[in-house]
Amino acid sequence: MIQLVKDTIDNQDIDHLIDWLKGYPHLTKGEVTIEFEKKWSLQAGVSHSVFVNSGSSAILLMLQALIENGRLSKGDKVVVPAVSWATDLAPVIQLGLEPILCDCNLDDLSIDIELFKQAILQEKPKVLILVTVLGLVPQMDIIKSICDENEVILLEDICEGLGSEFKGKKLGTWGLMSACSTYFGHHISTIEGGIITTNDNEIYNILKSIRSHGWDRDMDDPYQKKLREEFPCTPFESLYKFYYCGFNLRSTDLQAFIGISQLDKLPEIIKKRNENYKLYDSLLDDSLWRPNQPEHYCFVSNFAYPLICEKRNAIAEELSKNNIACRPLISGSMHKQPFWIKRAQKTFNLNNASKVNDVGMYIPNNHQLTPEEIELISSIVNSTVSNHGLKK
Repeated sequence: MIQLVKDTIDNQDIDHLIDWLKGYPHLTKGEVTIEFEKKWSLQAGVSHSVFVNSGSSAILLMLQALIENGRLSKGDKVVVPAVSWATDLAPVIQLGLEPILCDCNLDDLSIDIELFKQAILQEKPKVLILVTVLGLVPQMDIIKSICDENEVILLEDICEGLGSEFKGKKLGTWGLMSACSTYFGHHISTIEGGIITTNDNEIYNILKSIRSHGWDRDMDDPYQKKLREEFPCTPFESLYKFYYCGFNLRSTDLQAFIGISQLDKLPEIIKKRNENYKLYDSLLDDSLWRPNQPEHYCFVSNFAYPLICEKRNAIAEELSKNNIACRPLISGSMHKQPFWIKRAQKTFNLNNASKVNDVGMYIPNNHQLTPEEIELISSIVNSTVSNHGLKK
């Protein structure tokens, strides 16, 4: 079977882990986690990284950090792309913020910039959660400029786009914070896991605190000292002093140990995913919709190749007959999801997202996919579309 994803944790990684475990190391969050975070920051080109238990938790913590430092309050509005993942949207609702769903464009499947401008004028949002869809590259300079001009805080979700770049600058380095996933099947894996990156020292210290209950143990000395002066306590009392409404979203040193070796593989994995993306682009029928990603300023670290076609169901059926995995295009549109419908939230012109929901899908890409497999998949897609007659 040709699978959507392949495990990036191989036998050598497991053997290395076993050798480390034979030394009976500390397993919960500790020094190895700190080492992994530093190595992640180095490859990402950022000042700080915080390792958590999932990419979904990373989104939750980013929003909670903004609440804790006073940049967000209950009822404030947050723009979320309609084409995204459930846990881009759910934390906005869970934390008492008001989500504003924004339509996608049909070039890179991120937010429609003109509609985003309208949302700013009409809704006055405080935050944009910008989702990188399948590693496709948004118009980052325009989006960042709009956010800066309107005092909208930019948060990035690059869970599907680790390594993608716009004009030579990595996605995940444009906003105040970014979230990435290290779940199985993503670019690299720590089994379960997620990373938040930021260049803001105050945000970084709040993130470390609310990752672990809201205490100050992981905070840098100046931030720790400031809190203990504001809320006087003895060193003994400080062990169980909680300054923020926190969670327990830590990962483990065991997973961080895996992550350190995974980062060594990342450049080759990114390169292979980009090569696969380009090969799909060259092989798929010219009459099919395809992303608009100009090579002179977009580097696509593709998670899976997207298709938007009225013959989606026929394509999915033919691929299944040939033991080739495929999926709907992420989650379709969030406004079609039951948890949204039950709450009857506002929507904001979702014509393109509805199209993605109804006829969007994606086909496999991973670091072990061969050119021959891509040729087979492309051939099946092309012949199915031809046999059924194409309607974009």
